[in-house]
Amino acid sequence: MTPNTSAVMFTVRLVFLFGYALLFAAVEIEIEGPDGWAERLPTWFRITPGYARLYGLLMRGKPLTGYHAIMFVLPLWSFHIGFVAGVAWSGPAEVATLAAYLAWIVAWDFLWFILNPSFGWSRFRKGEVWWHGGRWIGRFPIDYYGAVAASLLLAASATLMRGDFAVLVRQVGLIGGLAVLVWLVAALAPAYMRWHKHMRRPGADERQLCFPGRLDGHER
Repeated sequence: MTPNTSAVMFTVRLVFLFGYALLFAAVEIEIEGPDGWAERLPTWFRITPGYARLYGLLMRGKPLTGYHAIMFVLPLWSFHIGFVAGVAWSGPAEVATLAAYLAWIVAWDFLWFILNPSFGWSRFRKGEVWWHGGRWIGRFPIDYYGAVAASLLLAASATLMRGDFAVLVRQVGLIGGLAVLVWLVAALAPAYMRWHKHMRRPGADERQLCFPGRLDGHER
């Protein structure tokens, strides 16, 4: 991502990143359902090995799973596609990319809760989310504050390389823009939850039409 963008390109970038976060949240809702942090997924789950303890230290006690080892790297990898596609790499550009990624993670995670029928805003609080079991400030886990603060510090570090505040200003705008879009989607969450429930209404699943005689418990 280049740190020099016009207002139009900034808006396009903001909407694109928000849509990307929305898609990641939606697909994780489909994959995980009511059980967050890969609790019931067929993936490996570690807390005792040294590498898992190190991960837990960095992630405030969260277990390391095969699912998350991939799901955290996948978007970070994709955030760098522009450099491979021909965008010139530079220190400020890398900083802007990493800063955007950290802010994007918060939007992605929060959208998962807001849109998930098993959670929503009412259950997004300390004590209801075991993998955010550490300190909360107000209605948000400290992880969110830490990620946003780290993204701003990264963006601010570009000032030393560029001699101006362009990257930091755009990062502040990105964070503010993502926050506005997230809350707009939050207002529409009840409609999404109704659709989510409708698609799972009794008798609607058609797996049996694809696999006659091989019912797996979804339809009995």
